[in-house]
Amino acid sequence: YRLVRELLEKEYESRTEKRKKQRIHRANFSELKYLEELDVKELPKDAQVALNELETLKFIREGRNVVLYGNPGTGKTHIAIALAIKACEQDMTVMFTTVPRLLTQIRECRSQKKLKQLERNFEKFDLVICDEFGYVSCDKEGGELLFNHLSLRAGKKSTIITTNLAFNRWNEIIKDKILVAAMVDRLTHKALIINMTGDSYRLKETKKIMTNLQNKKQ
Repeated sequence: YRLVRELLEKEYESRTEKRKKQRIHRANFSELKYLEELDVKELPKDAQVALNELETLKFIREGRNVVLYGNPGTGKTHIAIALAIKACEQDMTVMFTTVPRLLTQIRECRSQKKLKQLERNFEKFDLVICDEFGYVSCDKEGGELLFNHLSLRAGKKSTIITTNLAFNRWNEIIKDKILVAAMVDRLTHKALIINMTGDSYRLKETKKIMTNLQNKKQ
């Protein structure tokens, strides 16, 4: 009896591990980043304070959004992906995309008359990461398409937005002020908004490498 139980437990563990790997693979992350790899002391203060709450993944279960905003290189994408991988490990479904890629996908599906299918799939994920909001500007039509698509999840499912722009600068990439106001209102309702402005972690790493090289030469 014990041998059978052990075999069943191993089979269950094997299947569970396989499911985790499949969910991580299907999420289509740009790279794999983990919470354990974060140097918390180097993160901006807001992120240090919010991290414990974010790690519980309660925001996903409550269908609340997270907006990580601030200058490049401060850990926004790392935090987003690390939380999403933890969600995959807890049997949640995740999608990772960049805003430019999402817009291209929406436009292509619309022209192929497959938009409804895309929308249905988009609504189902427990968590969606929309990375790089603000890196590429979009016209009024693009802004409307993005707003309509993101609104499908509003108040029901969780979305993480990473952006290099504070809200008062979103009209730099979407020229319609009314649309920008509606988008900010929809995305930030009951959201966790985390200021990621700080010294670039990547820049600090580069400086460390350069310093080490100089020290070796001396």
